[in-house]
This record gives sequence, C-alpha cells and structure tokens, in this order.
Amino acid sequence: MEGVSADPAPVRAVLVGAGAIARSHAKAIAATPGVELAAIVSRGASSARVLAEEVAASGSRRPQAVGSLGEALGRGRAAGSSDGAAPLVVVATPTSSHLAVAAEALDAGAHAFIEKPLDVDLDAARAFARDAREAGEGRVVSVVSQHRFDAASLSVRDAVRAGRLGTVASAVATVPWWRSAAYFQASPWRGTFAGDGGGALMNQGIHTLDLVVALLGRPVEVMAMTARTVHAIEAEDTAGVLLRFESGAIATVHASTAAYPGLSSRLQVSGSLGSAVIENETLVYLHTDSAPNAPDYGLYGAGNQLAVAAAAPRADPTESPAGLARQYADVVGAIRAKRAPAVTVDAALLTLGVVEAAYRSARERRAVAL
Repeated sequence: MEGVSADPAPVRAVLVGAGAIARSHAKAIAATPGVELAAIVSRGASSARVLAEEVAASGSRRPQAVGSLGEALGRGRAAGSSDGAAPLVVVATPTSSHLAVAAEALDAGAHAFIEKPLDVDLDAARAFARDAREAGEGRVVSVVSQHRFDAASLSVRDAVRAGRLGTVASAVATVPWWRSAAYFQASPWRGTFAGDGGGALMNQGIHTLDLVVALLGRPVEVMAMTARTVHAIEAEDTAGVLLRFESGAIATVHASTAAYPGLSSRLQVSGSLGSAVIENETLVYLHTDSAPNAPDYGLYGAGNQLAVAAAAPRADPTESPAGLARQYADVVGAIRAKRAPAVTVDAALLTLGVVEAAYRSARERRAVAL
C-alpha cells in the first residue's frame, strides 16, 4: 500500500553444521525476529536433511539441505533475495574447521557468525582477525559469546559499569561438569589439541572465562595448572587458572569434565560496595551498598537485593530470555545498521589468547604475561 513502508526482508541464515550445537542455533534463529534459516549445510547433506525436517516440524519453514557452503550460497544467489542483502553464514562445525568455513563465507561476500572458540590456533585466528577487519564496510563478523547476553550477565555488567559494586576486586568462576568416555569416543576430535584446541578449559570453560573477561576487563598475567584426572584424552579434563587484570583485580577460573554428575556453573563477582552471583545463567545474589560506613565484617551473604532487582526488569518482557537468541538479535541489528556487533572477532581473540596463555603457563610451570 502506497505510503506504508514494508518491514525489511529477513536476514537469510545459512547454518554450516548439523550437530548438537547447530540445533541450538536453529532454535535461536527461530526465536529471533528478522532472521530466517534458509539453508543447512553438512557433508553429504544427510544430517542436514534430518535437521531441516526437525526445523519444519517445529513450525518454521523448511530450510534447504545441501552438502557444501558453496552450493548453499550459489542457490541463494540463483534464487535471489528481495533486497539483495548478503546472507549470514553461521559456523557450527568442529573447532578446527571454523576459520576455513568463515573465510569461505567472507570471500563470498557473506556475513559470518562463528562458534567459540574461534580456532585451535592463535596465530591463524590473528590472521583471520586482520582479514575480518578488512572485509569491507558493512560486513559483520561476530563470534558466539552467548553468556554475555544472558539477562543475569547484563544485570551484573550494568552494576559493574555503573560503579554499584564499587572497586571490583575479584571474581571466582567454576564450571564443574561431567562428560563420559562415550562422549569423547563419539567424536574422536574431542579432547584433542588439533581438533578441539584443548580440553575442559578451551571448550566447556571458555564461555565462563569469556564472561569473566567481559566483566573485569583486560587480563595482564596468567598462571595455570591442568591435569588429566579421569579421561583418557590428549588434553586436560581439569584446569585451574589464576588471572590478574589491568585494574588490579584477580580472578580464578576452574573448568572440569570430570565432576560427576555435573554441577552448576557459577560466577561470583565481588567489589568494595557489593557482590553478585550467577549460577547456571541465573542471577541468584546481588547486593550493593552505597553507605560510607559498611559493617566491619560485612553481611556474610545476607542482604540479598535480588527481589528488588527482579521487580524492575531491564528488558522488554517479549524479548527472548535466551542469551544466544539475544546475540542473534544483536548480529541482525548490526547487519541492518551497518555497525560493528557487540562481540567482535578481536574480543574473541582476546579470550582465545587467555586460554593459550593458560596452556603455556601449565606447560612451562610459570606465570605468562599477556
């Protein structure tokens, strides 16, 4: 109708990978306005067809199932899009193939959204970061950091930025999970340095580590110990990391796949005026105190102000509560506005550099400067 502007055409997403992580992406895409799953890519296309049927059964339009990214992008060009916009290639493949798939996407003129960790090799990741910066104006390249977008994380981030926790002194993070021998045997690249980049720290712990970095700033020194305590894998099943930040704050990060039956991940951030605790993506404790004369021995964890914080929601209640869907919304917004995404390749590179420094520290049994 003349004079009425139509909504912009949805961003077409091409999902590369059809495993468990790809299924999480398919669900997040379905939950995010402004993006639609146009195609799924898997070697041989058989697993892509299975996932495509699952997507259709959930009520979304059935995406194409193809055997290569080139085929998916070629079909998209042949079919055309209503606004000629570049597609968004979502990289949900094994870690060692992330950069090759992302580079193919950039070469084809597409945007890219890459699963974390960015790659198994820090030097290769640095080279890709340079290419991403030079990809051209309006090209969006982001890396999955969904816990930065959890409602709990956003609440703590806002408190830290507003100074409501005072001087942030420390953080304690733990990811005490369990993975069985069958888990590693099902995909032989898991738990290897060549295929997975490492073990519990690089894979299970990296999202929580990334959140620590996002909240506390740039680390300057790392000390770490790693061990294979239970699993017969090449990399570690348990890691302990000590970080010092530019601000002077200190953090510890523990990650394990040998903690049966699998416990809650937990992040505690503490400062001179308050503390916050996140468990399994839920804010369970928040206390801030602007009074100049706090009790000599504190409150011993009492005075939880969480009910007050929960009574004033920070987001539209119709917005998806899922961190990954929130990040998709940010990526779509970046594509529409031709701006940088909230999580850039350089941000992911910083977290990957911390992991690599931790492994180096563990090998050489010394502190490593960043």
